[in-house]
Amino acid sequence: MGTLYYGDSGTPIGIEDRALAHLKIAITTKLRRGESFTLSWMHPTDQPRGRSTLWLHPSIPLRFVFDLPEQPELSRDWVEELMRSANSTGGIMLVEEHIGTQAPARETQPLSAG
Repeated sequence: MGTLYYGDSGTPIGIEDRALAHLKIAITTKLRRGESFTLSWMHPTDQPRGRSTLWLHPSIPLRFVFDLPEQPELSRDWVEELMRSANSTGGIMLVEEHIGTQAPARETQPLSAG
C-alpha cells in the first residue's frame, strides 16, 4: 500500500502501489503543465460511506511514497483513462484498472486514509 501526501494535511491517503504509480503519471503530467484539477475517490468499505475530493494545484507540495522498491509495469490504457478524466470537468476519478479488451467499468478504486 503506497501513500499520497498532499499539502500540510496530517492525513496521508493510502493507495495500492500499482494504482498510485499510474496516478502519479497522470497527476505529474497535469501539474507539469501548470494545470489545477481535482482528484476524487470512493471511500473503502472500512470507512464511512462516501467519497472524497482533493483540489490539486502546482504550488501545493505533493509526495508519492511506494511500499515496493520496484516500479510496476504501467498500463498505457489505464494512464490514458486517468488522463481523459483529468481533462474532464470532474477531474480525475480514480478507477480500477481494466485488463484485456473488456469495456471499462465505472467501478472506483477504494482508497484508505489513515
